Amino acid sequence: MDGSAVLRPAQVVDGADVQRALERFWEENPILFELLCHSRTLEEARERAFNYLIDFERKSLHSRALTAPSERALSRKAIQVLKNIFARRNEELTQESALKVLYQLAHGEPVSTSAAFVEEMRHLFLAMKEKTGLYESHPSAAPGRDMRLSQLGQAVQEQVEGFAHGLIDGVIQQRKANRQRILDHFGATREEWNDWRWQCRHVIRDAGQMQELVELSGEERAAIDKACAEGIAFGVTPYYVMLMDREPHRRFDHAVRAQVIPPADYVEAMAAGRGDAAKRFDYMGERDTSPERLVTRRYPMIAILKPFNTCAQICVYCQRNWEIDDVLSPKAAASEDKMNKALAWFRQHPEVEEVLITGGDPGIMSDGALKRLLDAVSAFRHIRRIRIGTRTPVVLPMRITDAFADLLASYRLPGRREVVVMTHVEHPYEVTPEAAEAFQRLRQRGLPLYNQAVFTLENARRFEMAALRRLLRLVGVDPYYTFNTKGKEETRAYRAPIARLLQEQAEEARLLPGLARSDEAVFNIPRLGKNYLRAGQDHEVIMVDRQGRRIYEFYPWDMPSDPQPFLFTDVAILDFLQEMEQRGEDPQAYRSIWHYY
Repeated sequence: MDGSAVLRPAQVVDGADVQRALERFWEENPILFELLCHSRTLEEARERAFNYLIDFERKSLHSRALTAPSERALSRKAIQVLKNIFARRNEELTQESALKVLYQLAHGEPVSTSAAFVEEMRHLFLAMKEKTGLYESHPSAAPGRDMRLSQLGQAVQEQVEGFAHGLIDGVIQQRKANRQRILDHFGATREEWNDWRWQCRHVIRDAGQMQELVELSGEERAAIDKACAEGIAFGVTPYYVMLMDREPHRRFDHAVRAQVIPPADYVEAMAAGRGDAAKRFDYMGERDTSPERLVTRRYPMIAILKPFNTCAQICVYCQRNWEIDDVLSPKAAASEDKMNKALAWFRQHPEVEEVLITGGDPGIMSDGALKRLLDAVSAFRHIRRIRIGTRTPVVLPMRITDAFADLLASYRLPGRREVVVMTHVEHPYEVTPEAAEAFQRLRQRGLPLYNQAVFTLENARRFEMAALRRLLRLVGVDPYYTFNTKGKEETRAYRAPIARLLQEQAEEARLLPGLARSDEAVFNIPRLGKNYLRAGQDHEVIMVDRQGRRIYEFYPWDMPSDPQPFLFTDVAILDFLQEMEQRGEDPQAYRSIWHYY
């Protein structure tokens, strides 16, 4: 091409919203548009684009312009991401090319793309040019530091206290009414209600029974019906049904309902893959990291023992959803032969000094069965810590009896062996007086309690996780891990972008006192285990696809173990923001999300 480049509409498949976003992008980036238009080939465009980025980076590094230091830091990060995205190596690795899409758009060629892609590119270039607008206020105009900290603290309190939780008087009274309605339905007494075995015998297993206790939307009922028809495990304890609001508006109980009521696309995906569930849904590659049938090992000094393959109810996004046949399955207990082989493995590996007993949920094993298991594990002198992974305090708190707590505590040997309870609370609405009592029953016997939350759309609103952390500390539970939702396609409806979790850690969790923000944000890499997201050197954005989804390359925590990169395609940030808007959130409140990588 000769002469000045002329902005002309590209033939974009996805429509008017994409065209509007594209026009704004080119108006903000005339130099990029010009160099792409004047490039006769994609490789020439690549060379020009890299020169543009490098020149801009050089000028920025040598400039004495008094821009905000944080804005300059964002610029350097964005430039590195753009270099990654435009690199030929990453195009070959991902089989995607953001540069090719931009090149085709600049040349007016027909190309299928999305507003999410254009917005991702737009915010990268805004950051590169130090024009995010996130740091516009000048320090000299700001109030004194003490006043500013007070304003911040008051704002955090206001946000956190805006979330309903299970220790509020009004919610407690509502749930007492819910409980009575459920008791009347079953013709049961309060004494029976407080018996965990009664709760297990009366687990709700179908939509018809559920509908008699709480109202279901048409979508909820259809999804449960199809799940039951397809043999997909579904079940909810009467206690957990009590936590649901009677009407299906999901204004307050959205996280509770989402925990156990599967969305339609989940049911369809699970039904389609039932014939080969292990291969299709074993996201973490447990078959490849299990030296014995009941043992999973990803780290040098800790391993998982899975003696009981069922739960009191099923979490929809469960990592092991492909292994669970049914709620409270009578076939859940491991056979004596398998258990003996698993215990023999631990005996033969003295370097493994910690065991996580999980499943399924070992909390619903009988006291006798649990005692036999703990007797066997504690007989290994090299085991210094026993973790019990259980969600029973949250979904079945009456299981935490004095006898149960005494049993766990009896294996504590100060200075030699620790017993720890790992639980899974997702939302403040799950924290109830009953759960608090269960937690305290364990704490009073010297058993530490740690929470592992999963960061989903249901707890991703501003300060929602902060509200959970603060409440957990007050009932005796330490925040431990916050997991990014695994990239399982069947749980697509639950996923929030990695950028939102990083934003939450930096802008919300960071404002809490240290003891209330002790959890670490992690991403689970199949077969390898946890990747610490705040450790930026362990991952990077290497591409943005046509749907506006970032593609990350993750590096293993032990570099020599796996030379192959792990690539993860995230959900698009624009899609997330639009979903939040549909839920009543202001997307502007999340505007810095684009600049977390």
